Amino acid sequence: MLLSILQVDTSRGIEKAQEWMNYGIDLAKEFGPKLITAILIYIIGSWIIKRIIKGLTKVFSKTKYDLSLQKFLLNLVSWALKIFLIIIVVSRLGVDVTTFAAVIAAAGLAVGLALQGSLSNFAGGVLIMIFRPYKIGDVIEAQGVLGVVKEIEIFTTKLTTPQNKLAIVPNGTMANGNIINYTAEGLMRVDMTIGIGYDEDIRKAKETLLQVLVSNPKVLKEPAPSVNVEALGESSVDLAVRPFCKPEHYWDVYFESLENCKLALDDAGIEIPYPHSVEIQKKG
Repeated sequence: MLLSILQVDTSRGIEKAQEWMNYGIDLAKEFGPKLITAILIYIIGSWIIKRIIKGLTKVFSKTKYDLSLQKFLLNLVSWALKIFLIIIVVSRLGVDVTTFAAVIAAAGLAVGLALQGSLSNFAGGVLIMIFRPYKIGDVIEAQGVLGVVKEIEIFTTKLTTPQNKLAIVPNGTMANGNIINYTAEGLMRVDMTIGIGYDEDIRKAKETLLQVLVSNPKVLKEPAPSVNVEALGESSVDLAVRPFCKPEHYWDVYFESLENCKLALDDAGIEIPYPHSVEIQKKG
């Protein structure tokens, strides 16, 4: 009795396995060629996209297009081609393109509502490319960040700060906020204030400081550097020291001028006032 039951169960299991095997074979016959074709289309399409991007890169390198615009357009073309390739692959799998497009549109609406910030950043990137308030290599200050523009992408702008840190700022806020471009005019003014004592010769001090600026090869001859009385402080006559330089030389000129001005005033015997501590002795 037990043996007959086991034989029945075994035969049923074999029949069930045979049914699943036949179903798998039919499924492989129906969708296998489509799947293989879709995979081949994706591989070949990806290779073609890479060749197109590489070719466009060579074309752009031979033109006068701005580097920022080149990278932005390449990213845009790359994303567009990849989306087109995905649609082709999905349609090859037997999915109705019109239905797929409707699903994408509905999903796009939902994603768009959820990612309004990203869409704003994309629009900001387009505006930056159109109006070009800055480009790669410019020294700018925006959204509380000062740095050199390293890359302008579709959604963000990458800056390298003076501390060699990478700052990533959304293009939406960049396009809608205040931007100070220190490179646009081709030069920068270095602002320094140096105080001298009231008993010192102002003319001599101005000549001494001006000589320091003129002797620095990184200080521009035009516009000419200047030294003028800025304020009459409580304990010093404050002199505004104003050399001009190229943006990439700003910090070199600032630190070199500040140090050399101090050394030159010392050599000229001109005192820079500083608080003197007074020792008070108690009388017994």
